[in-house]
Order: sequence, then structure tokens, then C-alpha cells
Amino acid sequence: MRSTFTLVRDGRRAVRQGPAALADRQRERLAAMVDFARARSPYYRELYRTLPERVEDPALLPVTRKEDLMARFDDWVTDPEATLEGVRDFIADPARVGEPFLGKYLVSTTSGTTGHRGVFLLDDQAAAVVRALSLRAARRTLTTLTPSRTARMLVHRMRAAHVVATSGHLAAYAVIARSRAAGRLHARGSRVLSVHSPLPELVDQLNRYRPVLLSGYAGVIALLAGEQLAGRLRIAPAVVSLVAEGLSDREHRRVGSAFGAHVVNTYACNESLALGYGCRSGWLHTHSDWLILEPVDADYRPVPAGQESFTVLLTALGRWAQPILRYDLGDSVLSRPDPCPCGDPLPAVRVRGRSADLLSFPRRDGGTTRIVPMAFETLLESIPDIDRFQIVQTTATTLRVRIRPAAGADQDRLWNAVRTGLAALLTDHGTDRVTIERAHEPPEQSPGGKYRVVIPCP
Repeated sequence: MRSTFTLVRDGRRAVRQGPAALADRQRERLAAMVDFARARSPYYRELYRTLPERVEDPALLPVTRKEDLMARFDDWVTDPEATLEGVRDFIADPARVGEPFLGKYLVSTTSGTTGHRGVFLLDDQAAAVVRALSLRAARRTLTTLTPSRTARMLVHRMRAAHVVATSGHLAAYAVIARSRAAGRLHARGSRVLSVHSPLPELVDQLNRYRPVLLSGYAGVIALLAGEQLAGRLRIAPAVVSLVAEGLSDREHRRVGSAFGAHVVNTYACNESLALGYGCRSGWLHTHSDWLILEPVDADYRPVPAGQESFTVLLTALGRWAQPILRYDLGDSVLSRPDPCPCGDPLPAVRVRGRSADLLSFPRRDGGTTRIVPMAFETLLESIPDIDRFQIVQTTATTLRVRIRPAAGADQDRLWNAVRTGLAALLTDHGTDRVTIERAHEPPEQSPGGKYRVVIPCP
């Protein structure tokens, strides 16, 4: 197994050598990953039975989707000991977040933007790749900091606050928990705050902790920026790192202005925990030596650079437990057609498909409370026997909940759990005048073909 240090050194060499060296590594790693998947995964062995012996062009591969892979989980994974039944028993216990499954795999779960729940395993070699790519991104960030911000980071010993979902085995929390258990992240120098907390509680916790690095879901950070501008939140982070969702250019500038901080964009997902990092020119640079992104239209035909795609196909070249090959990620991206002005040779993209809209409700005291979609998503993800769900805010005081139950689920009991959970969430945020409707129609696709998990009132 190659060490993180070796991987970092190889990555630096590839970037220095330029696009041709990056492309060479991409081709070699693709051929090796296809060979590995064929040899170790019954699913891919069957899927690739008619392909050439050596594959260096991802366009030769069939498209894969989360729902198809999850339906064939035991055949998809390359370790026969890692069964869906076993991993479901594992994730049923929230106390085991960050603990290695079977002693060797980090487990993360998500519904993703499609509403399908996915279960993902990260092996030790894949984790080393993620650490190497994360260090590359951190190094690029440090080179763009002003001397005063760098000094502030050092003086305060990189004290960090991470605002993430802390219920279940969701990726951000699972990675933090695993890093702490492995001694790579010390609890004394970082604090995890729950995205489920009512806003006043989050503000109070941050005011008392005063982090120099603030990291969290972009929608939550945007909400906190409003609290900072209003004077209720009073912190001075040197760096604000946005994860999991996108913000408009206007909101991005607002966050930077509110905190007086250097704002860093990151691009990641469960399928690839390190996709790319932001630059000073406003683009995301993707790790093309370890992944392939193909912007495509609705029929999976290539979309030229400079044109927004319908979706993007991801091939991760450093995931061995669960090969991710030509996988429909669901994001709409725009690839930069020319070299980025920042000088970074890695490919540059902008992601259009991850913007998060806040849901607003009237408060008991006459004001307005705003809740990020992630709070609703993680709540419903924690309830067993839901195959797909969708929450639609039809009026300022009405939520319509569409659920497709798992086979054999007790639908009345499931609905009672959903209604009780949602009512408690709304009450915790100071609003109890919201009607929660049980929809008879299933979750519906948008005109573009995607499922939006949470749809705010227009």
C-alpha cells in the first residue's frame, strides 16, 4: 500500500509536469481500475464482459447509477465479506460512526440529490488517496492566504468548528470521527456543531468557541453570515470552508464580507470525498490524476467545455472496495474551455446543481425562522424503511411529504415516525403552526429529470 507521503509527492510531480503527465496517470489508473473491477466485482465482470481487454477511454464503459449499484450491492463490492446486510446492521448503531466496518472500511451514507439512500465503503488505500488530495487542496489554500490571516491561523493553533449533520453515518461527520479516532484530528483543536441545532444555539456555541477556521454546509454558512451581519454572531475566522453545496457568486461574496475571511470552496461527495478545490478566480480545480469527470447531456452524450451539462459522469480512480466507474453523479457542471487565470493546471469547473434553498416559516413570536434543507434530509434519512422521499413546501405554513416506502414497510407506522420527527424539528426551530400533509403521490421528478429532495415554496 502506498503511503500518503508517497501519493502527495507523486501528485506534486504530476502537477509540475503538466497536463500530459496528468493525462498519462489518468489513463494508466483507469486501465488498472477496470482490470481490478473485472477481477474482483461480479457486477462489473458481468457488465464489462464484451469490452476490450484493455480500457483507457472511459467512453467505452456503460453508465452506472446509484440505485442500480445499491440493488446489486453484494455483487458490486470487491470484498465478499462486505455484505449489505452486514453494513446495514453496522450503520443502525449511530455510536459506531467513524469506527471501521469489518475492521478496515470507513462507512458513510447519504440520500444524495436523487433521494436514493446510498451506502459507501472507503478502504485504507482509498483513504490515503483522499488524504493526499486533501493536502494538495490545503496547500493551494495556504498559498492564497494573506500574511495576517496565516498568522491568525497559527496563533490560534488552527482552532476549527465544523457545522455538519451529526445524526447517523453521514460523510462529513464520519470522516471527522474517524480522523479523531486515528489521532489525525485532536478534539481539543476542533469542535463539531450539529446542523440540527436551532440557529440561536449555533450562534451561542460559535460565539463561545470563536473558531479561526469555520467549515460547514454552504447553506448553513450563508445563514450564519446573516447572523454575523446582524451582530448576533461575533466571530473572526481567517478561513471559511464551504462543503457539500454550492452558493451563488453573490452569496459567496456576502459570506466573505460578513466574516472578513478567505472563503474556500470544496467539491466532494460520498462517491469521491475529494473531487476538487476552489481557486481565487472562482473555479473548482478537479483532481484529474485520480478521477475523470465527463459533462454530458440527458442522453449521456458529451457536452463541450463552456456549456452547462445535464449531469456529469464520475470515474474515481482510487476506490477499490466499491469501484465508481462512469457513475451518474447528478450534478450539472460547466467546464472551463481555456487555462484558468490562477495558473493551476488541473481542469477547472463550476458546479450548477448543488445550490441549497432555505425554507422559511413564521415563528410563534411573529418573526421568521429559516431552516436549511439538510436538516429535513438527514431527519428522514435516519428513519428506516424509506426508499425515496421528497418534502415540498406548498405554502408558507404547509409541508407536503411524499414517501415511497421500502418493500414490506408498515406504512402507517412509517408515516407516524415521519410526522412526529418533522413536528419536533419545526418546534425546535420556534415554529409550530406548520401543517404536515401526507401525500398520496410518490416523489416526482423535476422537468430536468432529477428528484429534488426538498423543494421550498416559490
